[in-house]
Amino acid sequence: MKKIMGLMLVSGLLIAAVPANAVRVSQVFHCEQDDDATEEEINASAAKWLKAAKGQKGGENMEAWVYYPVAVTNMGESDLLFVVVAPTFEEWGVFWDNYEGSPAAKVDKENQEMVICPESALWESVPVE
Repeated sequence: MKKIMGLMLVSGLLIAAVPANAVRVSQVFHCEQDDDATEEEINASAAKWLKAAKGQKGGENMEAWVYYPVAVTNMGESDLLFVVVAPTFEEWGVFWDNYEGSPAAKVDKENQEMVICPESALWESVPVE
């Protein structure tokens, strides 16, 4: 009986753990590009930011993308999207708890004349099977 209860407990924990491991966290920044800034400059700036972010506690596994519109019906004031992805909410929390004064925050401030991102949203992404 103890063996069956133990197996049921382990099975239940595994089922509960699978969704937590599958969830990724994405912060989507809606950005405005300076008229003189080129895509190459923005891409280089994003790469510099990501390198700094990966060197920070919690940012080691981060990924980032810059999305440029091709065909859009309404982006409002946004010229592009900057999307940062962390594999877990825990890593995301550790990263943002240590963001102020970090090398990534410094890169962010350096590039405010080229691109600013006044709005963002935090998203949970779950794979479709």
